[in-house]
This record gives sequence, structure tokens and C-alpha cells, in this order.
Amino acid sequence: MKVETTSGAAVPDGTIVVVVVVVVTVVGRAAVVVETADPDPVEPSEAHASTTRASAATTATARTLEGNESVTTTTVPCRARQRLARGARDGHAHAMAPMLSATCVWSLTDELLLALDDRFGEPVDAYVNGSQVWLRDDGPNGMTLEWRLHPVAGFRRPDGVDHYDLFTTVAGALASSQRAPVDPASLWDGLEAFPAHGDECEPAPLAAACEAALAIAPDHAGLVDHVSIGEEWERTDRGISIVARLIAQLSS
Repeated sequence: MKVETTSGAAVPDGTIVVVVVVVVTVVGRAAVVVETADPDPVEPSEAHASTTRASAATTATARTLEGNESVTTTTVPCRARQRLARGARDGHAHAMAPMLSATCVWSLTDELLLALDDRFGEPVDAYVNGSQVWLRDDGPNGMTLEWRLHPVAGFRRPDGVDHYDLFTTVAGALASSQRAPVDPASLWDGLEAFPAHGDECEPAPLAAACEAALAIAPDHAGLVDHVSIGEEWERTDRGISIVARLIAQLSS
């Protein structure tokens, strides 16, 4: 491997040019990468502070050569590559492919709540935002799944019921044919089940495992982008229906 580097060559107008040439020879083939920096316009006040503060819009051009013949050429804005590496910050999240996760979704019914109460019992955790959570090894090959009963948009806990007791109070009333202290549809709008620890899983075996555990087949199954839904939920101060967003993605 032969590496030649030239840096810090300044020209009269203040442009800093950085040229990096890397030559790698493997079985007669060479890859050449050249990077050049061309500064963005800088406000006069910033220019007096330091020339090194100029923001560079760098273009990296990679060219694969075989002998003297150019085979392929790819040009990628260096700043874009840096944003990708930093998680596409500065409002450019669309530049990155979303992370998709397998999931199953059920719309809320009294039968669903009764099945959860009968088969899973009390949630292992309950949140002030209304979410009810079970962690169980019901997935394919014993994979741990998170079963989450999602709250409605703008959830408000009813008076007189602690959030830890909310599910058992409502489900208990349904099981005993008594009138629940509050309409379940005003609290939750559906159930979701997905791999709890980010394990890879195909939707079909996940749906089959979920149906075996709950004895109710999911209404929807597929791949979703949890990150975008979570960000919207936080951005709107919990003003959207997570279940509605999941179903929209699974139906598209």
C-alpha cells in the first residue's frame, strides 16, 4: 500500500485545498480517492475570527481503475456522508433508510382485554401515559416479546384509579360482567407485540407465535418504523394515536 498526502495548501483567496491520494494495489487494480475542499460563503464577521472556521462543502470522488480504463465513477457530497454518519442530523433524517421492525397489532375490543387478563394477568409495568406492558417469552424460538397496550391520543387517567391499577380494574369489571368505571375505548385503542430487545424476526412467524400465545390472531402484521412514530408522538405531546399510525404503515 502506498499513501501520499498533501494538506494545508492555501491560495490567495483564503480557500484551503486538501488533497488526499490513496493508492491501493491489489492484483493489478488500483482505487484512487481524491477529496477537495471548497469553502461555503462566510459572513464577514466570521471571516475575521478565523479562516479555519469556514464550513467546507467537500466532494469526494471515488474512481475504480483497471489499467488505464475508468470502470466506475461515484460522486458523493462529503457533508452528506458526514450527516449519515451522525445519524442525519440537522433535519436531514430522510437521507437515512428507516429501521424497520416486525410487529403485530390488534384493534381494541372487550374480548382482547379479557384475553390479556386471562392469559397474561397483570401488566409487568404501567405508565402514567396509559401504556400497559407485558414482557413474555412468547416469540419464535422463545424470543422475548413486548406486548404493549397503547393509550388513545391525548390520554387522561380517570379520577380515582391509579395508573398501576387501571388495567386490572377495567379488565376485572369486564370479567365479572360489571360496568367498568370508564369506557375502555377512552383509554386504549389497541395492542402491539414486537421483539423486546430488537431481535430480527419475520412478520409471519411472529404473527403465528402471537396468535398461539393470546388465542386471538392479530389484525395486522408486518414491518414498521417505530422511530418516526415515537418522534411524532413526542412532538405532538402524545396527541396522535400510535395504533392508528402503526396500522397506516402496515396498510400502505
